[in-house]
Amino acid sequence: MNGKTERRLKSSSLIAGGIFLIFILFIIGCATTMPQKQKTGAMLWGENCNRCHNVRTPSEFEDAQWDVVVSHMRTRANLTANEAEKIVGFLKVAN
Repeated sequence: MNGKTERRLKSSSLIAGGIFLIFILFIIGCATTMPQKQKTGAMLWGENCNRCHNVRTPSEFEDAQWDVVVSHMRTRANLTANEAEKIVGFLKVAN
């Protein structure tokens, strides 16, 4: 395989992974009526992170990198410590 084909396959798999994650979030429901304390990390990730970003697959970063990313974005997204913890937990498990 040449480099161009490999990049195309990698890009296609990232898009497919993103679509899959959006589908999963849709299935589990990002209900706006549910109190924040009861929401899962996946729900919080879908509601908060994807409002400004294109969906990123959890495998895009390693666990330690997700700690840094979520810590940085916590202030930007106005997340509580508990919400950020849930999001990081989801990303690490899904990674």
